[in-house]
This record gives sequence, structure tokens and C-alpha cells, in this order.
Amino acid sequence: MEKNDKKRGLTLVYTGDGKGKTTAAVGLAVRATGRGKKVLMVQFIKSPERTYGEKIIFDKLGIEIVQMGVGFTWTKTPEEHRQALKEAWAFASEKLSSGAYDVVILDELNNALAIDRFPIDDVLPLSDVLEAIQNRPSHIHLVITGRAAKQEILDIADLVTEMKPIKHYYDEGIPAVLGVEF
Repeated sequence: MEKNDKKRGLTLVYTGDGKGKTTAAVGLAVRATGRGKKVLMVQFIKSPERTYGEKIIFDKLGIEIVQMGVGFTWTKTPEEHRQALKEAWAFASEKLSSGAYDVVILDELNNALAIDRFPIDDVLPLSDVLEAIQNRPSHIHLVITGRAAKQEILDIADLVTEMKPIKHYYDEGIPAVLGVEF
């Protein structure tokens, strides 16, 4: 890495079917905040109608987190999801291009881009996402999480970590655990 590249913002992708994608991004947000960086996390699927541990601690730490989703695709109508995705992308892309942050986390963006139960390309175009990634202010570190990352995103990322499940307590019938999943 050349000396000038040390100030270049990186694109990090946490993807895969295993647990830990958002958790990795939360850890990075805490670390960056500890170093005086300004962090924003935008959640594309999680709804402000539910309480999540990362929201609770981010509020205490002064890390900006905005939950813009309406939940899982089967919990609301396609139009409700489409509207939420449209608003989330407009908000996220404006914040990303503003240059006001050192780290921007687009949590569950990969999940949103992978929705196939209803059309989303007109409200969350992959081409717009790729353009925003490539044309953001050069100092911003960008973290993108979620399953099923698009190959085009993987291709332009500086780091891709795939979470791979080996064993999970869900398989034994243990549901989501407070403080571990949410």
C-alpha cells in the first residue's frame, strides 16, 4: 500500500449464510468511534418498531443509527417494503455522498438487493448502488452487510468476509436469543 492509500476509504463486505455480519459491523463501528471517527449505520431491513441491542448501545455511545426497514419481506406488503427501500436508499446515498462521516455502514443492504419476492430495481437500483460506492468521498470507509452479496459489489470491495455456518443452535430448535441475535 502506498502512503497516499492509507487515507483512502475502504469498502468492506460481510456476507454469507452464517451469523455475525451485523455483529462484525457493530464491532467496527465501536472501534472507529473509539478512535474519534464519525460513524453512521443505516439498517435497510430492521424496523424502528422493534428493539435491537445495537440501537440501544449506539444511542448510549453517540453512534448514529437509523432503522429504515419494515421487517422481513413476509411481514408487510410488497408496496410497504418497496417504499421503505426507496426511502432508505435515498437517505443512505445522500449521507454517503455528503462526506460528513468517516465510516458508513449499510446494514442488510445485500439482503435488500437480493429480494426476489417483488421487484425492487426501480426503488433500489444496483447500478445506483455501485455508482454511489465508487463515487463516494475518498476518505469514507464503507461497510456493507447481508446475505447474498451481488457479484458486482464483491468485485469492487477491498475486503470480503463470508460468514459460513458450521453449526448453529437454530438447528436444535433454539430460537433467536436476546443479546445474541437482537
